[in-house]
Amino acid sequence: MRTERVIPGLPCRDLDDVLPFYTALGFEVTYRQQRPNPFASVRRGGIELHFFSVPEFDPKDSMGTVVVVVPDTMVLHAAFAAGLRAEYGKVPVSGIPRMTRPRAKQGMTGGFTVVDPGGNWLRISRLDETEENAEQPKGRLGRALAAAARQADSHGDVEAGIRLLVNGLARHADAPPADRFPALVYLAELHHRTGDHTSATASLTEAQALPLTPTDREALATDLAAATEIATELNLQTPTE
Repeated sequence: MRTERVIPGLPCRDLDDVLPFYTALGFEVTYRQQRPNPFASVRRGGIELHFFSVPEFDPKDSMGTVVVVVPDTMVLHAAFAAGLRAEYGKVPVSGIPRMTRPRAKQGMTGGFTVVDPGGNWLRISRLDETEENAEQPKGRLGRALAAAARQADSHGDVEAGIRLLVNGLARHADAPPADRFPALVYLAELHHRTGDHTSATASLTEAQALPLTPTDREALATDLAAATEIATELNLQTPTE
């Protein structure tokens, strides 16, 4: 029987910054105090986090990181996204706080990241995932996409992710539409994160113009949904299927 238990303590500027965000994600506030030191704890299933506030703390300087291992990252992401939309009207994809979409990366499959209002990173990965059993990206653009996701989502270097995608799309201009579509959608997402809505619109428009077959659309259902969501955020018209 395992008796060990580890609960991370994370910084924030104010408890009222982080607690509403976590309740939107489906966490329960299990404890809160203001004196002698502001402190709170939250729990959602087997995920428990503690927070302490430092008034002069800047979330942009946070180095707080927690690895969260779950049986199904897609299910958890869907629950988190539904809670954020209900509370804030959208899923924030840029700035602080934000949440990335589940995406295959080098050495991992389908993980995603949540950055809370305190600047702390929750890195969500699948329970049985290792470098050995992770599904390998398919095709030349698939490898470029996985490398870009590693840089932009895992390391937080969005500009590096953009460069990898731009170079990959140019180098593999002859890749089939089903390979180009997810790369262009992710490029649009990264441009959107940086606030470059002109480039985001151009990438998304190029993706929407690709001739996808019904089989392609079935295989790319997640990317098509992401394209629709980004188009809505950019106030673009989505093509009629």
